[in-house]
Amino acid sequence: MSRIKSIGINVNTSKDKDEKTLKEIIKIIEKKLGHIDIKVYKDSKGLGGNEDPNIEMLISLGGDGTMLSSAREVSQFNVPILGVNIGTLGFLTAVEILEFEQAIDVISKNNYSIEKRLMLNCVVNQNHKEELRALNDIVISKAVLSRIVIYDIEINDVFYSSFKGDGIIISTPTGSTAYSLSAGGPIIYPTLDLISVTPICPHTQGIRTMIFKSSDKIKITVRMDNEEIYLTSDGQNSLRLSDDASVVISGDHNKCHIVRLDGYDYFDILRKKIMWRTEEVVGDRW
Repeated sequence: MSRIKSIGINVNTSKDKDEKTLKEIIKIIEKKLGHIDIKVYKDSKGLGGNEDPNIEMLISLGGDGTMLSSAREVSQFNVPILGVNIGTLGFLTAVEILEFEQAIDVISKNNYSIEKRLMLNCVVNQNHKEELRALNDIVISKAVLSRIVIYDIEINDVFYSSFKGDGIIISTPTGSTAYSLSAGGPIIYPTLDLISVTPICPHTQGIRTMIFKSSDKIKITVRMDNEEIYLTSDGQNSLRLSDDASVVISGDHNKCHIVRLDGYDYFDILRKKIMWRTEEVVGDRW
């Protein structure tokens, strides 16, 4: 890999209100990489979309939510993302803020790799066609006071099942440790090209999570009878579905490119930040 000449920084301003952290990491970048081209984006404004940002790497400065937003904006341009955590959990972000200088030093020596993660493409057909993308999940769910509704599922134009329930989660392996896990879905290794479909509080006894190939076309139709039903992408972008809406989801042809420093251990992070905090039960044996 050649020397990096341009870097973008997507900063979550609610977590860095005085821009103190932003200014500090810019100093570190210039110290380690020289006076390269640095573009700053605040809360994803002006980043990506349909226009190539012309950067070789994006630093996502915030938490997991900032990482999700960054991924949706630049994955179509194959821009690798380095997640820097200044939030709380920081499961998706690879680097804690106190480790940033060391991380940039490693990157300057090209001691890193690119991990490719599946993204979802979601097409909503209602009054007008809308297209969304997601790194974690697409969730279809009823409003708080709405009655139970019926969800019809087709796979590659073949009827699979119907169930009554509160909603449905269509998740990538990356999202399998998020809402899907809370709803009883499995943890899926993050680089696999699989999609999980998990019901939320189903009233049908036999309905459980199903796993599909990323190339499969998953169609969801909701029989709502004027109830309020919403579709949400990565827990951030939301739209209300009309009574005649149908939703088609499959793997996106673009992947999210995540920067992984040498020595990255997925299972160590999974154990410490997501699973049953085993170090509190039996001590951190690893």
